Amino acid sequence: MRTRIAFLKGHGTENDFVIVPDPENALDLPPAAVAALCDRRAGIGGDGLLHVVRSAAHPEAAHMAGEAEWFMDYRNGDGSVAEMCGNGVRVFARYLQHAGHVTEGDLAVATRGGVKSVHIAKDGDVTVGMGKALLPEGDVTVSVGDRSWPARNVNMGNPHAVAFVDDLAHAGDLYSPPPFSPAAAYPSGVNVEFVVDRGPRHVAMRVHERGSGETRSCGTGACAVAVATARRDGADPAATGSPATYTVDVPGGTLVITEQADGEIEMTGPAVIVAEGEIDADWLENAVR
Repeated sequence: MRTRIAFLKGHGTENDFVIVPDPENALDLPPAAVAALCDRRAGIGGDGLLHVVRSAAHPEAAHMAGEAEWFMDYRNGDGSVAEMCGNGVRVFARYLQHAGHVTEGDLAVATRGGVKSVHIAKDGDVTVGMGKALLPEGDVTVSVGDRSWPARNVNMGNPHAVAFVDDLAHAGDLYSPPPFSPAAAYPSGVNVEFVVDRGPRHVAMRVHERGSGETRSCGTGACAVAVATARRDGADPAATGSPATYTVDVPGGTLVITEQADGEIEMTGPAVIVAEGEIDADWLENAVR
């Protein structure tokens, strides 16, 4: 009987993840097990978990196996399933390189949000093709305490509400999800970004990620912020034919987001593997009881 399970720990702009390699999808990782592993005091600690599986071995990804060998089975820190995680894709690609499955250059990664194109540069940065943003119609409002702001509804394969504020401190502690309305805009919850200007095409943000609370960075959130800021600034690459690039500061570092004329969005930033070891399977079994 196997009593230990391999794991690694990594982060992208301090959005950190427990990485569990499981090429043949042999491990049972129910929500309680994921939450135990991501617990920062009793477990390994992370904003989420990257379950590394070959696409052909996972029922949700088998249809993508012809395009991408590897599937990022991403889970939020509370164990819930998420469609996509931009920082997670970069760290996932770094793990594949670290493990010798890929080298520098281009690769494809399957996610619940579709197949993502990834480029691992020689300087260490990783660029992810994040797809196109959807901008659902309708007014959205987010609130913190007695303050409320209009928010831009942006979907990056997962839902976002982007609010421009005068001071990032107005976002509060972000321990609990900021209220939003109308409820029908986000039936499965939403990631909420609070944004301030730092300079020309340069903004800073804080984010509450559904299922994780405030995180040090959110890749899909940074993309949503760049798109919302571009539209606020009157920049629409599809209309102008020129790419729009924004620098987005997050608490854990900086990401560079480019929206191309065809609507495709690219995110560039660092990805780091910081540790690897073994999980005691008996501990994990007891932790979920």
